[in-house]
Amino acid sequence: MPSGLVALLDDISVIAKAASASIDDIGLAASKAGSKTAGVVIDDAAVTPSYVTGLSPARELPIIWKITKGSLINKLLILLPAALLLSEFLPWAIIWLLMLGGAFLCYEGAEKVLEKLGLGKHGKTLEDEIVDPVAFENKRVAGAIRTDLILSAEIMAITLAELDLAVWWERGLALALVAVVVTVAVYGTVAVIVKIDDIGLYLTKQANGAKQAFGHFLLRFVPKLLVFLSIVGTIAMLWVGGGIIVHGTHEVGFHPIYDIVHGAEYAVAGATGGAGGVLGWVTYAALSAVVGLVLGAVIAFVLHKVLGVGAEEAH
Repeated sequence: MPSGLVALLDDISVIAKAASASIDDIGLAASKAGSKTAGVVIDDAAVTPSYVTGLSPARELPIIWKITKGSLINKLLILLPAALLLSEFLPWAIIWLLMLGGAFLCYEGAEKVLEKLGLGKHGKTLEDEIVDPVAFENKRVAGAIRTDLILSAEIMAITLAELDLAVWWERGLALALVAVVVTVAVYGTVAVIVKIDDIGLYLTKQANGAKQAFGHFLLRFVPKLLVFLSIVGTIAMLWVGGGIIVHGTHEVGFHPIYDIVHGAEYAVAGATGGAGGVLGWVTYAALSAVVGLVLGAVIAFVLHKVLGVGAEEAH
């Protein structure tokens, strides 16, 4: 074989090995970084079922599919390019954008709490007569995608911060991998959750007595599960949004909130022995939610009472 061809094949072999190693590095980095987003992913999964609760069962999966497509657009077409550009040219701006998103989550969560307390209602709810089901569904989908954008931004930001990849396109591939895996996992789980009642109904019609009993259990269980997830989703908005604000203010040089929250976390952790890790984290999460509720309530007051935004729907 001519020596030139041998050299060429050797070069190709080296390039192929390098490319393979690079892909392995991207997959490993994406896996490690993605694991850091677990908390936000759980929040996302808890929030989403509330957007289909109470609507026609026939529309549940189509609505989830719409939200899934919107989530992929959020992550791959909006947030991924933005994350790469910001990391290259304006890394200092990332924290401010995260805090803006955190404030929005605080507002969303606080508004739900205020409505439950009877202190205001903004927009249609399932207790109202729905004159235009299509418009109402579209509004719910838009709200879900808007909330997903904030949660997805947090997921992408956490992932980007954890990646140890020097080349921009490797970071981009890792971010894309995490985005697709997280989206499929979250909305696949949501689809299962909202269709459990259909599974239960199917089982109640089976001849096997055990299957029938389990089906009846699922039918009794689903309403409680959806109420629980609605509560968890609201708490999640406040916890994640408040947590972003706590850490964001610290990053930009304002330390009191961060010091109080983490000081309480460390104090509880140090005073509770073996359970310190868990109880310390619970303390941090609870105080972050309080921060989120206070900030969200202030934003809601300014928007609805001072600026009159949404006031016509609150009567």
